[in-house]
Order: sequence, then C-alpha cells, then structure tokens
Amino acid sequence: METLKDRLRADMTAHLKAGNKVELTTVRNLLGEINTREKGGKTPIELDDAAVVSLLQKEAARRHETAVTYTNAGQGDRAAAEEQEAAIIEAYLPAALSEDEAKAIVAEAVATLRAEGNELGMRQMGSVMKLVTEKVAGRFDGKALSNMVRAALA
Repeated sequence: METLKDRLRADMTAHLKAGNKVELTTVRNLLGEINTREKGGKTPIELDDAAVVSLLQKEAARRHETAVTYTNAGQGDRAAAEEQEAAIIEAYLPAALSEDEAKAIVAEAVATLRAEGNELGMRQMGSVMKLVTEKVAGRFDGKALSNMVRAALA
C-alpha cells in the first residue's frame, strides 16, 4: 500500500517532468518539511500517514494565514500564490466529514461504550473522545466534535 510520502515523491517526479513549477515547489517544500521533522530530533523517526496528514493540515493553514496577511497588506498577487499552494496541499488531505457523518461517529462511539457496560457521563468524555478522534483523524473540527460528545453525554 502506498503511503502519503510515497505519493508526494511520485507527484514531485510527475510535476518535474510536466514542468509544473508551482506544484513542484510546493511538493518539494512539503517533502523537505517531512524530512526535517523525521531527522530533526535527537533520534531519527519515521512519520506515519497520520503524522504526515497532521503536518499537511498545519502547512495548509499556514498558507491560508499568510494569504490573509498579504491581502491585508494589499498584495493580492502574493495572496493568490499562497492560496494556490494551500489548494495544492489540501488535495493530499483526506476528504472532510460532514456534520451528519461526525454525529454518526459520535453516536456509534457512545453506543459502543454503552454496549461494553460502561455507564456514561461527563466524566467519561475523555474515553469517548479517544474513540471518536481515532475514527475522525483530523477530518473534522475538534472543538465541534467536543461539543457533539458533550451533547451526546448530557
């Protein structure tokens, strides 16, 4: 099975051959950031897909923030370039969940814990959130998820 890093490397080669300069630069920067994270600590580590997705989400958010800064400074061309890079990065991220899908995952987690014989209240919010975040894996806003779990437990 192909990992996200493998896909990024393959796409970098494809962009190089096709002459897509913006895409090539963006993917190279992402791979550079991944390599920095893997080799930057005291001991080298290997980032799994979940860690790479998290990194890509942060990079996309950083591009959006920079675009807003450029827009406020009156530099529309630079803002557009940042938004274009953000769109390229977001193409590698898993599809976001709808609110209904997230609610279904929360309901399923609550039902699972109740079926195991757990009596659920607000004190068990952490165990419910653990199950929910494993399934959601960054595809939905964490604060909204927390509010959904609170509502389900209330």
